[in-house]
Amino acid sequence: MAIAALRRGRAKSALSREGLELVASRFRALGDPTRLALLQALFEAERTVGELTLLTGTSQANASKHLALLLEQGLVARRRAGIFTYYRIADPTLEKLCALVCGSLAERHETRRSILPG
Repeated sequence: MAIAALRRGRAKSALSREGLELVASRFRALGDPTRLALLQALFEAERTVGELTLLTGTSQANASKHLALLLEQGLVARRRAGIFTYYRIADPTLEKLCALVCGSLAERHETRRSILPG
């Protein structure tokens, strides 16, 4: 399967248009700073929408909108307990992906600093 080959770092066959759309959809979901802030807070612990709004500085309506998209994409899961809804990371590969991207950016910017005069 092409996606499995991509995970190993080499594509043996091209993804279908449908496969490319799925991958693009996942990256679009990760392409918003508010959603990234919500995910960052959820990497630490399961949280309620109220806790997430305090940690990210966004409104409850805005957080709920972004969480709904992340839920639709399968990146987060939720559970209800009384009047509260708790969100957690649903995709165990998500933290690894974010660490890879952050590490790559840190390396890139460190390289730039060594090239540019201080």
